[in-house]
Amino acid sequence: MFQDSPTVELLQWLARGSLKQNLARAIRLWALLCFFYGDESLTHPMPSTFSYADWRDRFFTATHPRTDTIPPLHDATCRCHVLTADWLFPVTSDHSKAAWLETLAQHDSLPADIETVLRSRLFAVTRPTLAEDLRILVRLGWLEPQGQKYQRVQTYPTRPQSAPSELSNILVQPDLALIASNLNQHLSGYQRFFIHVDYIVPTHKSDAVEDLQDALRKIWEKTPVVPVAIAYHSAQSGQLENGIVYPVCIYYVQRATYLCAWGYTTDSATDLTWRNYRLDRIKTLKPLTWKAPSVPRDLAAAFKSKELPTPDDIQEQMSDAWGFDFYQPDELMILRFENWFDVGYIQGTIRHETFQAISYNQVKPLIETHVRDRKQRKILLKIWQTRSPDDAYYQVRYRQHDPNVLLRLRAWRPKIEILSPWSLRQKIAQEVAHEYQMYHNS
Repeated sequence: MFQDSPTVELLQWLARGSLKQNLARAIRLWALLCFFYGDESLTHPMPSTFSYADWRDRFFTATHPRTDTIPPLHDATCRCHVLTADWLFPVTSDHSKAAWLETLAQHDSLPADIETVLRSRLFAVTRPTLAEDLRILVRLGWLEPQGQKYQRVQTYPTRPQSAPSELSNILVQPDLALIASNLNQHLSGYQRFFIHVDYIVPTHKSDAVEDLQDALRKIWEKTPVVPVAIAYHSAQSGQLENGIVYPVCIYYVQRATYLCAWGYTTDSATDLTWRNYRLDRIKTLKPLTWKAPSVPRDLAAAFKSKELPTPDDIQEQMSDAWGFDFYQPDELMILRFENWFDVGYIQGTIRHETFQAISYNQVKPLIETHVRDRKQRKILLKIWQTRSPDDAYYQVRYRQHDPNVLLRLRAWRPKIEILSPWSLRQKIAQEVAHEYQMYHNS
């Protein structure tokens, strides 16, 4: 029987991303697991193969609305009336609201609207939202798809059931955090789990990077966290840039560590903006005070009104589109893979929350909707008509000009074709032409 309490660690695993952003959904998924596999599975048994309607009719009362709107208050005994707090507290004798909230705060930071979330009706959501909850349980390994229906699994997927290690606390990818939690200890006298990552920062810069990390740690340990004056060697401009920014957090992404900061830089002197600074390219970092004359007025105003960004804000923006440059505008990308390559290397992998397989026939309306230039749209539709329906097609929201996304697309060449957007397709075409010329002349 499933008897897991809604610990923060379990909810983080169910959230598959930012827990702050997906808290209500994670709690709903936990409640559904209790229904499918807990004590209620005995009192409300499901058919061996069941549809969304089969589940709905057993989970809610007969008067629960069948429409796609949020259900109103209609029956005090219907589960859509139960508040989130009543689902959570108490679950076991030693589980209390205060302890749960304290753990949630230690995990990251309490959502500003946490009390509103707890006082809301957890299952007062639309039918499409509930249908997506079931599909998420499929992706998590808790349900098996059977056409348009589902089956319960015989073996539960591995999940957090104990306090995580310090290492797993900093790993954003839930599955990797779970591996670290389970294996970050000696087994039969040996360490059995290792993480090998590419780290391109040269050894002679390691001391400077460690000094920066220590300086930032000291800044973040104090209240309030203060802004910093930063001097940074930009790879894009090739020049030294200066800025006054609010440091938010550090990310290790694709071979190096970066400081995510919000404020004013040389190339954005008039607007508050986000920027990722590779630590080994930071020349100086000097803590300031909020009363320092050099701190821009808008940045100081955000501090006074308690509107400074948090690490959760970054996580939420990164979940909206593919790419680490989360502050760049996002755009729809349409991809085509050769079928054999898709089967061997793309299917069943996780690239981004918005990275989704689509059918051949879905490509046309997407191009018609998202490509505004009439000439470009006509060319792309003509190209699409010449491609095989047997190939694999995907759509994804991505951050424009993000270097890490471009590196991934280059790594997939020549087994990938970018159908849209036009500008990115042309950029890749120019790169391919340049490469051909380079090798052709050798």
